[in-house]
Amino acid sequence: LTPVSRRFGWDRGGLPIDRYYIERFLGQYAPDIAGHVLEVRDDAYTRKFGGSRVTKADVLHPTSGNEKATIVADLTSAEHVPSSTFDCIVLTQVLPFIPDVQAAVRTIQRILRPGGVVLATMPGISQIVQYDMDRWGDYWRFTSLSARRIFECAFSEGEVRVETHGNVLAATAFLQGLSSRELRPDELDYRDPDYEVLITVRARKHA
Repeated sequence: LTPVSRRFGWDRGGLPIDRYYIERFLGQYAPDIAGHVLEVRDDAYTRKFGGSRVTKADVLHPTSGNEKATIVADLTSAEHVPSSTFDCIVLTQVLPFIPDVQAAVRTIQRILRPGGVVLATMPGISQIVQYDMDRWGDYWRFTSLSARRIFECAFSEGEVRVETHGNVLAATAFLQGLSSRELRPDELDYRDPDYEVLITVRARKHA
């Protein structure tokens, strides 16, 4: 009746299973992380996968108090963030905590420069993130179809690529709180479309 770990596997060494997929996705599209880059909460992935290609890095947070934040804004109504500003937006596991997801994606499209790219990830099969639930809410889990619909509404003239990651073993292990090091790479990398542990989206704004 209780999981092996309630900390997503962070306390078991290695990466949590969803983070294994997230980092593989960002590594695949690392060349997109360049120029003026925006990330939410901190700039860890910007630095890790962008490196010297990044000329300027901003961090967005919805409330004040985050010392790493350079922009305080709600993505659903960030009128003070100028349009056509960023070459890349790294948006990992953010959309579940925003009530109006479509408004947030429209903002993302607006603040990207023409030709700019958003690299987004969102959970499919996952436990609740209690930390965020207690602070601003944990509202959504996604499927590849809902992710495509949300992004294609905003990036109708751009390019949207949606992929899924996971299988029944990875999903079960993730829900139990096991870490990625407790599964073999071939077990993690096998994709079963019936078990979408993580959904990834690369959306490019029309140039």
